[in-house]
Amino acid sequence: MRFRLFAPLALAFGCGSHPAPPPAAPPPAELPPATAVEPEPAPPKPLPPPPPDATGRTYASWANGAVFYEVFVRSFRDSNGDGMGDLAGLISKLDYLNDGDPKTDGDLGVDALWLMPIFVSPSYHGYDTVDYEHIEPDYGTDKDFTRLAREAHKRGMHIVVDLVLNHSSDKHPWFLESASSPKSKKRDYYTWSATDPGWPQPWNPSGKSWHEKNGSFYYGVFWSGMPDLNYRSPAVRKQAQRIAKLWLDRGVDGFRLDATRHLFETGPGDGQSDAPETHVFLKEFAAALRKSHPKAVLIGENWTDTPVIARYFGDTAAVPGGDELPLNFDFPLAGRIIGAARQGEASVVAGKIAEMQATYPPGATWVPFLTNHDMKRVASELGGDTGKLKSAAAVLLTLPGTPFLYYGEEVGLRNGPGDEDESKRTPMPWDAESGFTSGTPWRPYSPGRETANVAAEAGDPASLLSHYRRLIRARKASTALQRGRLELLTVEGPVLAYRLTDGGERVVVAHNLSASEASTVLPEAPSGRPLLGEAALDGGRVTLPPHGSGAWIVQ
Repeated sequence: MRFRLFAPLALAFGCGSHPAPPPAAPPPAELPPATAVEPEPAPPKPLPPPPPDATGRTYASWANGAVFYEVFVRSFRDSNGDGMGDLAGLISKLDYLNDGDPKTDGDLGVDALWLMPIFVSPSYHGYDTVDYEHIEPDYGTDKDFTRLAREAHKRGMHIVVDLVLNHSSDKHPWFLESASSPKSKKRDYYTWSATDPGWPQPWNPSGKSWHEKNGSFYYGVFWSGMPDLNYRSPAVRKQAQRIAKLWLDRGVDGFRLDATRHLFETGPGDGQSDAPETHVFLKEFAAALRKSHPKAVLIGENWTDTPVIARYFGDTAAVPGGDELPLNFDFPLAGRIIGAARQGEASVVAGKIAEMQATYPPGATWVPFLTNHDMKRVASELGGDTGKLKSAAAVLLTLPGTPFLYYGEEVGLRNGPGDEDESKRTPMPWDAESGFTSGTPWRPYSPGRETANVAAEAGDPASLLSHYRRLIRARKASTALQRGRLELLTVEGPVLAYRLTDGGERVVVAHNLSASEASTVLPEAPSGRPLLGEAALDGGRVTLPPHGSGAWIVQ
């Protein structure tokens, strides 16, 4: 029999770090009171939490199974014609992301937003924070954020924001005070040395980790404008908790923690990443937020190998999902998904999936993605090949866990000219003309927006955007797709197939990663209701069109 399916339409480092412990820290400085803000309405009703697995260690959170969408506000939508995206512009496009009506299919259908840094900063990217308590004026006001949170929650979307804990700006009042004198009350907010220890950056032998200021040297693993905060200081740890709770009270639903590998340092080289003290701090920080805001989520940026990432979940026996960071981006998996789509070969990604299953602790939630703001965009990686882009999207959105999309991926947004980070963060192509701004955009548009734009793709059922919409809706129709236990059914060749099981629901998924028709014999005949796909079925044999995918709920 034949089911109608859709033929598939288709490193920069994060910021942060610390050295030898300073003398015993003085008592914590008095912390300023939280700024009063108008109360935030109740957050959206979450999806039913996943049932615990056999070990009872599954992360029972609204985020487990949710689809996230990463937004660089400066490049998303400009509301006032100054050429820079802002919160008001983002609010105006919320219905594109999720209109709040599950019966419609014209929106993308994502469940949550991750906003790149939105706090006051002297830079365009915002990863060097000057004021952790207020919104960057280029983006609007604190009241604009309150309205964004209200409107997003009204539509059933959660909001996670970047919280850059590893370092501040060298223009932050804390640093200016710390640098003013060795006797400063905030001296221990940062790590100082009377002489230059001379450590290079761990990823760049010619880069410096120590920087001179007023006759002393301070530690800043990324660059001199981003001095690392000293989490050996009880006062700094309290500040981190205070700031997080402040924004949770203002309507944030969680945080993406930048550069968590570098929160502590014990020496040059390997000592600048993954220190034991980092894990102690993350357990403390996570426990404090679980106590005050138990539904808040924490997502870690640990750009490293799979076995090291696995340690950042912490103890899944002590806390379901992990007592440190229950969500950690799967960086190695991202490269493998793109590699499999590029080569048309299942083994490229199947091997990584098997390693994750063997390495991650029981109950760990996967966080797959394709690219982010620090990486070459997937449309550029795959040469704009729509079939390959559809294959990559199909794998991403049928893996269990918490997938992340990077704004513009759904329409095939490419890098701008050049290799600098700004070229990975160009304005969103709403149409072929000036849908992003009525003025001059802060950054030139990426090439290809004449056809790779929302207006051109929204009404085309064969477009990449329509493909993403269908995948997300199929995902929402199945708890097994969202957070099922995965069993690989094929491990090599053009077809990647696996079974997902959640409670009594079983789903069989098959992806043809190649540009030619391909078939495979599955150990379990996909005889149930189709969730997506256009495949010819003959018992256990499934035949898929080029870059085609299929998923079936098995009876």
